[in-house]
Parts: sequence; C-alpha cells; structure tokens
Amino acid sequence: MNPRYNIILLLFSAVFIFSCGKKQSEEKSEEKTEQPEEQLQESPQTTASLTADQMKAVGITLGSIEMKELTATIKANGQLRVPNNNKAKVTSLYGGIIKTLNIQVGSSVKKGQVIATIANPEFIRLQEDYLTANSRITYAEQEYRRQQELFDNDAGARKNLQGADAELKTLRTKKASLLRQLQMMGIRPGSVSNGNMRSGLVITSPISGTVSSIASQIGSYVDVSSPVAEIIDNNSIHLDLQVFEKDLPKMRAGQVVHFKLTNNPETEYDAEIYSIGSSFENDSKTISVHATVTGNKTGLIDGMNITGIVSLNKTVTPALPDEAIVEADGKFYVFVRTGKSHDVHESHRKATGKQAEKMPEPLSFEKVEVVKGSSDMGFTAVTPVKEIAPDAEIAMKGAYFINAKLSNSGEHEH
Repeated sequence: MNPRYNIILLLFSAVFIFSCGKKQSEEKSEEKTEQPEEQLQESPQTTASLTADQMKAVGITLGSIEMKELTATIKANGQLRVPNNNKAKVTSLYGGIIKTLNIQVGSSVKKGQVIATIANPEFIRLQEDYLTANSRITYAEQEYRRQQELFDNDAGARKNLQGADAELKTLRTKKASLLRQLQMMGIRPGSVSNGNMRSGLVITSPISGTVSSIASQIGSYVDVSSPVAEIIDNNSIHLDLQVFEKDLPKMRAGQVVHFKLTNNPETEYDAEIYSIGSSFENDSKTISVHATVTGNKTGLIDGMNITGIVSLNKTVTPALPDEAIVEADGKFYVFVRTGKSHDVHESHRKATGKQAEKMPEPLSFEKVEVVKGSSDMGFTAVTPVKEIAPDAEIAMKGAYFINAKLSNSGEHEH
C-alpha cells in the first residue's frame, strides 16, 4: 500500500477516536451536573439568606432562647349558668284576670315589688266569708258563756254546753284559715270591712333580679299553673366549664379562668374556680368545673356559650417571643442563624476586588422545627426537635418574612 494513504488513514482514525472520547466525557459531565439538580429538587430547602438591608427593611432582630416563667393553661368550653335558687317563675296563688302589668322584659325588680294585679269575684266572697265568720264567732262566744252559766247552776244540760263549745272552736278555726288566705293574697284582715272589700289582689316578685320573660298579658287568665313572668338574678351567674378527664388532675379550687363569649370574642371576663364535679356529663366524657364570675358582668346572660382558659401553675421553661415562631404544614418552626451563607446574592458573587470587600456577606438562617408549649405575656415555651446551641442567634422578629422568602426560593428553584 502507498505510504501516503497509510498516513491519511491514521490521521482519520485519530480524529474519530478523539471525537468519541470527547462526546463520552461531555455526556458523563452532563450526568454529573444533572444528578445534583434532581437531588436538590427532591429535598426541601431549609436555609434562607438575607442581606443586611433586607433585615433592616422588615425589622428582623436576633436573640437567644430565654428561660421565662410562664403560666401553663388549659383551654375548655362551657356555658354561663344561674343557680336555680336565683331564678323564679312568678305565679298567682289564686286564679284571676290580669288587670295591670307593671314590668317589661329587661326590667329590674326588687323582692316584694308589685309586678301585676289580678281580679276575681271569688276574692270578694273570701272577704265576705271572713266578715261572716267574725260575726258568728261573736254570737258563738255569747252562746257558750250562757250555756256555761246554765250548766254551772244546774239549769242546763252538759250536751248543750258541749255543742256551744264545738261551734265556737269550729268558727275560730275557719276564721284563722280565712285570715291566713287574706294575708297570702296581700290583704290586711284588719282593713276588711263591709265598705272596704277589694276585688283584686297583687302579684309580687319573690326575688330581686331582671325580668327575662313575660308569659301573660292584660286580660289573660292566670292561675297557679300559669306563670306571669320569669325573673333571673344575674349577679349570681357562674361558669360551667366542661373539662376532659385527662386534664382533671390539674384542676383545683382557686384557679383563675379567663373567658370570652362565643358571640363577642372582643371582651374578656374573669372567673375563679370554686367547685369541681365528681361525675361525667352524659356521654361527653367531660366533668363540670364551676367557677364564680368576678369583676365585670355586663352583658352576661344565663345560657351563653363561652371559651375559657384556665391558668395553672407558673413554670420556668425555655421560651421565645410569639413572633419568632411560624407555622407551616401543621408544624412550628424557628429560624436559627448559621455560620455560612447558602444563597449568596448574585451581585456579591460577581463582585471582585474592592467591590467585593465593600459588600457584606448575607446572613444565613436555618429552619428548625420546634414543639410549642404554653403561652403567656407574648412568649411561648418551645422544645426544639433537634438541638439548638444555647448561644445560637434566632430571628426574634420577622420570622414570617424569612419563611415567605424561603418558600418563594423553593418555588423559584422548582
């Protein structure tokens, strides 16, 4: 073979082998660069970096976990209740037609205050019977004395004396009964006369309190089974909290309860536990804990639903400000400053020489999961899932901004 052709063939072979090797090395290089990107996409980002300007703009401040004396609490639902001995249904001892009604719903009444008057012809007959009984007693007393004198002088029979005595006792018993009935009707027996008989009687309030409902109106007929109104003394209102069995050992008399109305969560009220139930309420597996409402009671009505926080003993525990804790995916996190930056600013990476010296390094924060405890006075007890150094710097304010930046960074990478 011609030597010139051999040289040409060798040159082509060398070029072909070099090209194949270069292609293989490029493919391996691409595989190496693609693999970290796939791994990065699979693992969530937990570190974010911020410049000094960004931290200043949103007011991010740094600090360490502190030991705070916090009050442990238990949350419970319940209702406002008024004891039965501070409620009253106003009824009439006798039937009659309502002639006047002196109250309205919401009116304040005192014990013994007249709230209505009723009329019935039977009231006149009762007073008539009382006057008749008085007259008959006067005659019966005279007859008894006469029979006594006859008997003493052997001029009268014992039977006649005994009859006069029985009649007098019967009339006196009837008078006592009528007198008591008149007093219960609010009529002074001494004021009853032929020219002064009352055709109506008054209905008075049995307790002091507020009129919660009125069941009758002028012209309607009422009797013992028909209440005219209902009165409640809200000054004796108390709190019935429903506490679960697991929390019962932590409850005791004297503990303070802060509660809010379900329909008015803006106003907070206070109460103090005075009694703890000893049996479960129906099938709810809860125990009633009773507390006396203290301080302001304005707007509190029997039957209102409430949400209460029971203050337990104070304990010293690691704590952070509430603003240092963020919630994500049902878990709680804080941001701990790390020693090196993870996401260095683009302009910082491109800067060289004096320009790089003037530009400060961004601060890097790691997202660390914690378990929340009790909260009090703007601080919350925390237990880190993984260890945090005692002197570690934590974002005390602005944690929400850091979390938002971290989330945006993760979305941008994907």
